[in-house]
Amino acid sequence: MSGNVIETVMGAVVLVVAAVFLFFAYSTSQVRAVAGYPVTAQFQAVDGIRDGSDVRIGGVKVGSVVSERLDPKTFLATVRMNINPDYKLPDDTVAEIISSSLLGDKYMSLVPGGSDKDIAPGGQIKYTQAPVSLENLIGQMIFSQPGGQKKPGEGGAPGEAGVPGGGAAGTAPPGGMPGGLK
Repeated sequence: MSGNVIETVMGAVVLVVAAVFLFFAYSTSQVRAVAGYPVTAQFQAVDGIRDGSDVRIGGVKVGSVVSERLDPKTFLATVRMNINPDYKLPDDTVAEIISSSLLGDKYMSLVPGGSDKDIAPGGQIKYTQAPVSLENLIGQMIFSQPGGQKKPGEGGAPGEAGVPGGGAAGTAPPGGMPGGLK
């Protein structure tokens, strides 16, 4: 019977330690949504962004993503975010989706411009950049020709030796620079 009491006490201690750990993790993380003024941005793709994702300027959290939806007319992804009211965004701010690490989570990065006019609450960020797809980059690297070599008969840029319309290597066409530049 004393073995059951020890097991019960140890189980309770483990549960208390787990609860303290979860409380500490939640209180020190910045998972909470930021209250502030709403701003929207439209992207070709929003891969990796979800409700609650961070909105950062220079790596510092200044807001959070509230929602994302597809515009049925333009077929662009519209992301709605809340920005801390301490930060006024110029109307030429750029919104881009950035990966925090090679395999990590993605977040919204804002790069403020130099305009004197600010984006009004409920306004839209006009300049956006969709995320870079790691899968597409790897696919391009795998399926591209090694060393950028061209297959025989594909030709090249004007001005290259052996290309119809091009001069000998190192010679400039009349009235221009090598390669046809003026």
